[in-house]
Amino acid sequence: MHDRGADGGDHGIGPGDVAEADLTTRRGLFRAVAFRDPVDGHEHLALVRGDVGGREGVLVRMHSECMTGDIFGATRCECGDQLGAALDALVREGAGVLVYLRGHEGRGIGLVAKVRTHVLQDDHGLDTVDSATAIGLPVDVRDYGAAARVLRHLRVGSVRLLSNNPAKVAALESYGIEVAARLPLLVPVSDDNVRYLTAKRDRLGHDLPQLDEERLDEARG
Repeated sequence: MHDRGADGGDHGIGPGDVAEADLTTRRGLFRAVAFRDPVDGHEHLALVRGDVGGREGVLVRMHSECMTGDIFGATRCECGDQLGAALDALVREGAGVLVYLRGHEGRGIGLVAKVRTHVLQDDHGLDTVDSATAIGLPVDVRDYGAAARVLRHLRVGSVRLLSNNPAKVAALESYGIEVAARLPLLVPVSDDNVRYLTAKRDRLGHDLPQLDEERLDEARG
């Protein structure tokens, strides 16, 4: 299947740009769908659990690449915890898709720039938004067209999106994927991630009710 991109062109993942194989993980069996996106040129990966073709309301996570959090377990962000929680949710559901989007490091500014923002956060107290703009970069340049294209390739009709970010709903729907619901994917608040999560809530509009719950717990204590 093809979808019409923002430039008006008719884009779809060609047969030469996709490879599929079973992938056994610690959480069980997934189908790994590796694909080279025809628009952004990156190689992305969709992990598919169960039968999703032709179904409505498929559980879906669009996960932006975060090397420090996903691979090395950095606690500054919640990315690694969210990745694990999303995979656990797919296993519980029995069917769903996690789309791992390459080229999204640091909300799209890249790994080198992201590490530079960490220096500004640590040494000058800037948050995740101001540290990006301080080095002349945009706050968020991610595009979710690749996720929409692979979901169409998988014949997913509509999704229940695992995300705390309302902007992701509008982004996916702009590519013609119906979002039937947005489901929270919350992780615990810690001393390491509280500043980052607070900035995401207050500056970027993410729904993170656990921050308020943490404040109430402190008040009761």
